[in-house]
Amino acid sequence: MSAPLSCIIGLSGKRLKKTESVFLRDANPWGVILFARNVGAPDELKKLTSDIRDTMGRDTLIFVDQEGGRVQRLRAPHWRAYPSGDAYAWIYRQDRERGLRACYLGHRLIADDLRAVGITSDCAPVLDLPQPGADPIISDRALGNTVDDIIDMAHAAMSGLMMGGVAPVVKHIPGHGRATVDSHKSLPKIDADRETLESSDFLPFRRFSDAPMAMTAHAVYTHNSRSAVTVSRKSLTELIRAAIGFDGLLMSDDLDMRALSGSLTRKTERALNAGCDIALQCSGNLADSVHVIKGSRALSGRSLARAQIAENCTDTVDWFDRKVAEAEFDALMAGGSV
Repeated sequence: MSAPLSCIIGLSGKRLKKTESVFLRDANPWGVILFARNVGAPDELKKLTSDIRDTMGRDTLIFVDQEGGRVQRLRAPHWRAYPSGDAYAWIYRQDRERGLRACYLGHRLIADDLRAVGITSDCAPVLDLPQPGADPIISDRALGNTVDDIIDMAHAAMSGLMMGGVAPVVKHIPGHGRATVDSHKSLPKIDADRETLESSDFLPFRRFSDAPMAMTAHAVYTHNSRSAVTVSRKSLTELIRAAIGFDGLLMSDDLDMRALSGSLTRKTERALNAGCDIALQCSGNLADSVHVIKGSRALSGRSLARAQIAENCTDTVDWFDRKVAEAEFDALMAGGSV
């Protein structure tokens, strides 16, 4: 079988259309990402993920954003609501061990939810360090408001996901916490100097430089480049690969976001030429996916090796008793005795 193409694409709905099936089979993107529009009842979602893999003829990674709080695609009535990163951080500040345990269990339960319906990668945790005056796009999604707290909590979150056989994607490298505009709407420019960033925003990502995957921030770091990190070879090389030391699979944030300009084909080419291993495009519109495929290329060399390492993170699932875990989690979140 030929190597998959260097992209992740979205789908249109809760069922795999015939045209999408043919496209997935023929184009062979590395992965697929799901959104609320793709999520029906658990049996419907499980059938969708099974159909994706049957069509592609391999155990492809299937991604979702299931952070908790405002960012979770699997919701009631079929799935429980999970806390935001800030909710765990609040408990952590009162009682470190309780906060860490709650964060671990919450992410272990999320992993259990995802694996049950065939989803094997979660675009979480958020390692961004929020700053006063920044746009609220990060805010309560963050796992704390200090570097040490975020690192501590991220260990718990990543452990919960990986123990459940779900590959984490840390985001948004090298740090989105200073952005004063939402990159979904326009391009943020971060004017902090290198020394400031090295001693703050970069530190959580440096601590997790061995994470299997990371998602870029669509932001300009003005001390380094005039282009968004995602499409800047200088920034990807000097900030992410060198200063932070990240050597895992690097995927772009969604290419549909207005922070980036140009056609989808051109944005895909620019991200990959800059040094991203994978281009992510989420609309689920088949015509958009075709444009992304045109700008993609077969995974090879170091990018292919990184992709295989990420896939291997889903090989093992540690057993746990869900009912017991849920009871403990609820007690921890309520502040009662466990």
